[in-house]
Order: sequence, then structure tokens, then C-alpha cells
Amino acid sequence: MTKAGSAVTAYQVNLPVFEGPFDLLVHLIEKNKVNIYDIPIAQITAEYLAYLRQMEEIDLEVTSSFLLMAAQLLAIKARMLLPKPPKAPVDDDGEEAGDDPRQELVDKLLEYRKYKAVAELLRSREVEQIAVYGRVVDPSTMSHLFQEENPLEGVMLGDILAALRKVLNRQEKEEPVADIPREEISIQVRMQELLEYITTRPKDDPVVFSSIFHEHRRPGEVIVTFLAVLELVRMKKIRAIQRSPLGEIYLIEVPVS
Repeated sequence: MTKAGSAVTAYQVNLPVFEGPFDLLVHLIEKNKVNIYDIPIAQITAEYLAYLRQMEEIDLEVTSSFLLMAAQLLAIKARMLLPKPPKAPVDDDGEEAGDDPRQELVDKLLEYRKYKAVAELLRSREVEQIAVYGRVVDPSTMSHLFQEENPLEGVMLGDILAALRKVLNRQEKEEPVADIPREEISIQVRMQELLEYITTRPKDDPVVFSSIFHEHRRPGEVIVTFLAVLELVRMKKIRAIQRSPLGEIYLIEVPVS
């Protein structure tokens, strides 16, 4: 059973919170140690109403189910205060037989207590099963299994753009030998050429990024080659590595797993 607190003026009031009116009634019966089959309805009703007044005083919401139960308790109390028929039959225990106004309430309380006990048992079994089969996994111990390898190993985008800018500046300073129209090359074709060139190089002699532009003089060809490199890196066909800050950028093949 949980606890809930709410501040009233300058002091703290702690009031038990019940799952419903039957939960409160069972609590009152167990607290007073009375026989559930012979509920002192006047006492229980008085304590029940006192609890509702406390809830209102500390601004806790009194639901309709609690108010309905309060009305039922008052109705039972009123029926028990009515005078009994003068010729009521007597049972074997010497008590007057007939319908007990409390009987319906007792039956509901017994049923509620039974289901609550089952719920508590299932809750304890759940805790036991979690303790036996549960497993707490630290995400930090598993994160390495989901990390993709970075194809730009230590290479910043600014470094690649700076290398491209050097190539373009060098091409602008060189005077063209002749203005002879050449057939345009597509990015896909250049990708294939670069991939074949990089994969055929020895592993201890990787391709220098700037060297792949030497045979291309026109800015358009340089741009196509640069885009082909980026696409191959994106597709994880090749990797770009830089062994020292501001050093050369090398292109190597990504092994097929």
C-alpha cells in the first residue's frame, strides 16, 4: 500500500492512499481487528467518513466510487437502526433470523480480499521470475557492436575540401596546351576507374588523394573525380585516412567482409 503526502498550512499530513473503497474498508476492518462477518457498521462508517473528510481537507480528489460506498454504508447503518419486526423468527444460535443488511457488503468484501490476495501472489511471483531470469544490460558494453566503421578515418571535411582547392588552384595556374574538346566522363565511369586503380595498388603503397587529379586539367573533370571519390567513400568501397594533422590524405580499399 503506497503513501502520499500533501501539505496543509504549515504542517505535513500523511494519508494512506487506497486503490478503491473496498481497499479502504478492508484496511479499517483489519486495523480494528473486527470479524468481517460481524462488522460493527456504525464504527466502520464513522471511520470511513472521517477518512473522506481528511481527503477533502488536504485537497485530495474524492472519487465517485468512494462517495457511493459512503452512501451505501449510511444506508446499511440506517437499516440496522430500524426496529426489528416483533415476531421475527429465531435461529439455532438464539439470534433473530432474516436478511442481514450487511450481508451483501460482506460478500463483496470477501470476494475483493480473495482477488487482492491472488494479485499479491502474482506480483510476488513476477518479482521472483525477474530476479531469476532478468538481466540488466549496460548499454555501454554493447554499443561497440552497433558502431559503424568511419570511412573518413581521422579526416575532416575541411581537409578534403582544402585538398580539392589546392588541386583546382594548381590547375588554374597551368596554361592549357590546346583547347581540344574531349568526351565528357560520367561519375559512374570515373568511380569504376578509381576503384580499379585503388584496389590494384599494393597495401603498403596507398593512393595519394591529390595524385588522382594529375591527368585531369579541366575543372569539370576535377569536380567529377572529386564527386566519384565521395560516392565511393559513402558506399564504403574505399576509405580516406590521414596519418597526421594537415598531412596527406590517402585512399585505400575497404576489404569485403
